[in-house]
Amino acid sequence: MSLAASHELVNYTTVELWYDAVVSKNPAVPHPLPEPLIELVAQRFRVLGEPMRIKLLDRLREGDATVGELQEALGASQQNVSKHLGILHSAGMVSRSKDGTHSRYAIADHAVFELCDQVCGGVRRQLQDLEAILQAT
Repeated sequence: MSLAASHELVNYTTVELWYDAVVSKNPAVPHPLPEPLIELVAQRFRVLGEPMRIKLLDRLREGDATVGELQEALGASQQNVSKHLGILHSAGMVSRSKDGTHSRYAIADHAVFELCDQVCGGVRRQLQDLEAILQAT
């Protein structure tokens, strides 16, 4: 069964195994993309496709935090914050460490911000193009 057919969340271990087996031995991205790599890329976009996860990553960009600190900063419920942190952790985007009775979360993969910056740049260009069209009319 392919990863695409399983519809399961691809976890960080799966990504690392695939990376060790294929990508690290061949740093150039193969084209056409192999199906397992397509699924891994699509899974990463699905993880980032939830606004709360973007908010959590943006807040964690400032430094590590507990669920309670994130809950307070974002005005979200503990259950909602915990759920999304779990997904980000499974995807390898955030790390978790114990701090007494609390868990602290931090950014584990800073490359996620490069992707966010590129998307923001694309949105900015679209807005500029739209503004130019509106001014021309």
